[in-house]
Amino acid sequence: MLKWPNRATVDAAARRWAQAQRSLHPEIKRLGYFGSYARGNWGVGSDLDLIALVSHSERPFEQRAMDWDLARLPVPAEILVYTESEWARLEQEGGRFFLTVAAEAVWL
Repeated sequence: MLKWPNRATVDAAARRWAQAQRSLHPEIKRLGYFGSYARGNWGVGSDLDLIALVSHSERPFEQRAMDWDLARLPVPAEILVYTESEWARLEQEGGRFFLTVAAEAVWL
């Protein structure tokens, strides 16, 4: 039988990781996760979908994740990094992605 870290384990690890990131990335405004771990329907093989809202970034959106070390998390993880202005634009557009994240995100 395969074992996979449960929500409580992943949440605790994500909170420790988030705390460390705040000193490495002072531009952080909000940091959280969404997806299966946020909804509680994770399973074997589930990854952790992270989102960071930052005040600014010099990098293009597609390159921003490279600045974040996700290796200490107990499951595979991906991060999306949005500036505050980009996130505000998504909110104004009211698209499915924004509405989903707004409804289910667990902010750390």
